[in-house]
Amino acid sequence: MFELSDRLKALPPYLFAEIDRMKAEKIKKGIKVIDFGVGDPDLPTPSHVVEAVCNAAKKVENQKYPTYEGMQEFRNAVAAYYLRRKGVKLEADEIISLIGSKEGIAHLPFAFLNGGDYAIVPDPGYPVYYGATVLAGGKPFPIKLEEEKGFLPDFDKIPPEIARKAKIMFLNYPNNPTSAVCGKEFIKEAVDFCHDYRIILAHDAAYTDVYFEERPLSFLEIDSEFEVTLEFNSLSKTYNMTGWRIAFAAGNKDALEGLLKVKTNVDSGVFQAIQEAAIAALLGDDGVIEENNKVYRERRDLLVEGLRKAGIEVYVPKATFYIWAKVPSEFDSMSFAKKLLDEAGILATPGVGFGDGGEGFIRFALTKDIPVIKEAVERLEKLEKFEG
Repeated sequence: MFELSDRLKALPPYLFAEIDRMKAEKIKKGIKVIDFGVGDPDLPTPSHVVEAVCNAAKKVENQKYPTYEGMQEFRNAVAAYYLRRKGVKLEADEIISLIGSKEGIAHLPFAFLNGGDYAIVPDPGYPVYYGATVLAGGKPFPIKLEEEKGFLPDFDKIPPEIARKAKIMFLNYPNNPTSAVCGKEFIKEAVDFCHDYRIILAHDAAYTDVYFEERPLSFLEIDSEFEVTLEFNSLSKTYNMTGWRIAFAAGNKDALEGLLKVKTNVDSGVFQAIQEAAIAALLGDDGVIEENNKVYRERRDLLVEGLRKAGIEVYVPKATFYIWAKVPSEFDSMSFAKKLLDEAGILATPGVGFGDGGEGFIRFALTKDIPVIKEAVERLEKLEKFEG
C-alpha cells in the first residue's frame, strides 16, 4: 500500500533475514542450533555496574531529559579511561555520549554528506557504514580488505577523483568481521591520506579492548592533535553492555559538532542512570577486561582447533571475539553456511553478508561457553573432512 523511499530501496538485500529464517526452520524441526552468528557477548555485565544503574535510576534528577552531549561526569570518566588504557589525553569537550556506537556511526553521514559526496567504506565491513551513507544521500566507495595485505586496505587504489569528493572514511580495527589488527605505520598512512584530502577519519574502535596479544592502538594515539580523526567507542563489547546502549565519540571537534547537531534533532541523549552505570564501568577495575579476554582466548583456541581438524582454514584472531575462516573451495559463503546448518546444526555468518569482499569467508562469534563449543567441535568431527 505504501511505497518505500528510493533511499531504502537502494540498500542491499538484508541477508541476515534469510539466515534467521533458516535458523527458525531448524528449531521448528526440533534441532538444537548452535548459533555462532551473533556478535553479542553472552558474558554478564559486571555486578558493580548493575548495582550502579539500580541506585542511579532511583534519583529524581536522572528521570528527566539528559543533556545532549552527555553528563560532565560521564565525559570525564571517558577521558580517564582513555588516559589509563591508551595514553590519550582528552578534554570533556572532545567527547560526546552516544546511544550505542551504531547510532553515532549511522548519524555521521547526515552531518557531512551532500548529494554526490562519497564515504569510503571497508569491504568486507560492518554494514552500517554502507547503509548509513546511502540513507544520507551519499555514495559509498568500497575499498577491499585484501587477504594478501592482512585485511588492510590499499589507499593507492582509491582514485584521486573519488578521494577529492570523499568527506568520510570509515575504518575499524581490530576489525569486524575479519578480526584483523593494524599497526602504527598503517594508522599514520590513513591519517595522512585523510589529512591530504580533508576527509574525516571515522574510526570504529569497539574492539580495542578485546585482544589476546599486543594491545591494539587507538587512532587518537597517532593523530594526537585530532586533526582528522573521530573515534567511536562503546561499552558494549568491553564491559558486556550491548543492551544498555551507551557509547561515545571522541576526537576532532568539528566532526563532533556536526554529529551533535544531527543528534539534537533526532534524539534526546542517553538516560542518565545508564551514564552513571557507564561511569562505574569506566572507572572500575580493569581486571574485568582481562578476565573477559581470558575467557575469549580459551574459546578461541578450542574452536580454532576444531575447525582446523575439520579441514577449514582459519585465521587465528589476535583481537575481537570473531574467527574469520576460509570457505572450502567447492562452496560459496552462503552455501557453506547452509551446509553447516543443515548437517551439523551450526550457524555461522556468511562473509558475503558484510559485502562482496567477504565472499569466500565465514565468521564465527565466540559468544558461546566452553561446553557448547565442545559440542560444536564434536558435530564438526562427524562431518566428512573438508578440502581447502
